[in-house]
Amino acid sequence: MAAAALLWVVGPKENAVTSSALVGLIPRTGTGGGVASQLGIRPRGASGGGTSQRLRIGSSLMNSNSRASAVYSSAAAVAASPARSSEEKVYEVVLKQAALVKELQRRAVEEEAVAGTESNWDLLNEAYDRCGEVCAEYAKTFYLGTLLMTPERRRAVWAIYVWCRRTDELVDGPNATHITPKALDRWETRLNDLFQGRPYDMFDAALSDTVSKYPVDIQPFKDMIEGMRMDLEKSRYQNFDELYLYCYYVAGTVGLMSVPVMGISPESKASTESVYNAALALGIANQLTNILRDVGEDARRGRIYLPQDELRQAGLSDEDIFKGKVTEKWRSFMKGQIKRARMFFDEAEKGVGELNGASRWPVWASLLLYKQILDAIEANDYDNFTKRAYVGKAKKFASLPAAYGRALMGPPSKRAADFASRTS
Repeated sequence: MAAAALLWVVGPKENAVTSSALVGLIPRTGTGGGVASQLGIRPRGASGGGTSQRLRIGSSLMNSNSRASAVYSSAAAVAASPARSSEEKVYEVVLKQAALVKELQRRAVEEEAVAGTESNWDLLNEAYDRCGEVCAEYAKTFYLGTLLMTPERRRAVWAIYVWCRRTDELVDGPNATHITPKALDRWETRLNDLFQGRPYDMFDAALSDTVSKYPVDIQPFKDMIEGMRMDLEKSRYQNFDELYLYCYYVAGTVGLMSVPVMGISPESKASTESVYNAALALGIANQLTNILRDVGEDARRGRIYLPQDELRQAGLSDEDIFKGKVTEKWRSFMKGQIKRARMFFDEAEKGVGELNGASRWPVWASLLLYKQILDAIEANDYDNFTKRAYVGKAKKFASLPAAYGRALMGPPSKRAADFASRTS
């Protein structure tokens, strides 16, 4: 999901490569510890939690009137409650990550200073360089965007990207037919180990070092693995609430992983929670865009990532999807789906300007480019059965100046505060 963007904007499912060249990225089981001892990676500090007033972002998009009243230790702790909407379950992870940032920023700086004296930097640099090579090979636009970041942030984002890609390859790669739930369980155990400073290989080592320096919570990583489990077990989604949760698992999680690395502008007056919520909205928007673009491709694999109740309301069925004929009913249905995706993009735009200055331009460029996929679907007369919507190179280049202009404007929350002070 991530050929044309930075990690905060796009997850790993775009531009899926089934080449045997990716086999080397697929994780192998084994025992950890050796790589960690060579690189001098230490276990990260304990993570914190927190509570916050429930924000309204996303509620209008999902027609949900419920509000979260407390923050639990993880989304998994509340996932078993059928009374809670997917939006509430996901937002608890947002709050937890935001609280972690507030509590661990100082500790992350201290750990970075200590880690720098203990690590074997030659081996660790090689680990990060290998992550960069993977990004350059399989996500060229994403890689170019990272070059606009500071070296430290760039390397950390590479490490996160590679982990996400390897996770995605478990269910979408060349060995996907051999993957079982137990394999994903082992991958999650391995994730726990690398967060404790016990990486299994060089790619793990880069991420292990990253999470020791930045206030990144493990829950979004675990949730992405849960999304892979859903891909193994589920090929239909009864309503948008179910689809929203899936979109969070496979794409919204990427935003929560990445914001701590990309950083929030020191000038921003926005709450940490609102920035994370915007990152979440952007992940949802991108995945919805992927789903709408890939309807025909997914149908040929026996999968339909569209709300079943909304299909029925439009007078459509699975059989209509498999036939792949563009009708007036289909056009009407697609207009509604595209409108919802754009609403999530609109929510996401509220947070991009609050990012650190070095991260704003590439994220804006990625967002503007990805939104144009929806335009391309419309230009194809909603034929996403036989035509693949894409953004041509000319339009990509034309979007860069607009993105740069928006990035220069700085945090909108600061502009609003400045305006209020001048008029008060």
